Amino acid sequence: MLHSFRTGNQVKEKNIFMINEIAKNLERGIQLLNSITDSEYSDETLPPYFSSIGCNIRHVLDAFTSIIKGFESGHVDFTDRKRNTICEKETKEGIRYIEETIRKLHGIKKEDFSKIISVTDNLGNGDITINYTLESTLAYAHSHAIHHFASVGFLIHQLGIELQDADFGYNPTTPKK
Repeated sequence: MLHSFRTGNQVKEKNIFMINEIAKNLERGIQLLNSITDSEYSDETLPPYFSSIGCNIRHVLDAFTSIIKGFESGHVDFTDRKRNTICEKETKEGIRYIEETIRKLHGIKKEDFSKIISVTDNLGNGDITINYTLESTLAYAHSHAIHHFASVGFLIHQLGIELQDADFGYNPTTPKK
C-alpha cells in the first residue's frame, strides 16, 4: 500500500505509521527470540561470517540506539556504537533491548521527525558525515533491520529451526513467489 502524506495532520499520521511499522518489524524479533534457545541465539559456528542470530539482533538495535542517543544533540554517529554484548548471548536480554528500543522510538515527538541531523558513518574508506532528517535516518535503520533479519533467516535455516513467521526478513517490496 502506497502512503502519501502531504498535509499537517497527515504528517503526524506518517510519523505514527513509520514508528508503528518499525515496531512491528522489531516485534518479529521478539517472536523469534521467544521461540529459540539461548544456545541457538548465540551460536557462532556457521560460515561464512560466524555471526550469531544474537549478534545480528544486537547490531540492528545498536543502529536505532545510536539514532535515539544522537538526535537530541543533532549528531548521530554510527561508528561509535555501544555494543551491548550481553544481549547477543541471552534471549531475555535481546527481548529487553528490543522492547526498550521500541518504547524509546514511540517517545519521539512528531516535530522531531523533520529535524536535520548530521550522521557519521564509515562507508568503507573512512568516516563521512552527511545531513539527514531524523525520519530518513529512521527509514534507513528500518531497511537495515530488514536486511539483517534476512541474514538471521539464513542462520535460522542453517540451524534447522522452523520459522513461525514466513515474512521474517523479507522487505515488503519483495515479490512473493
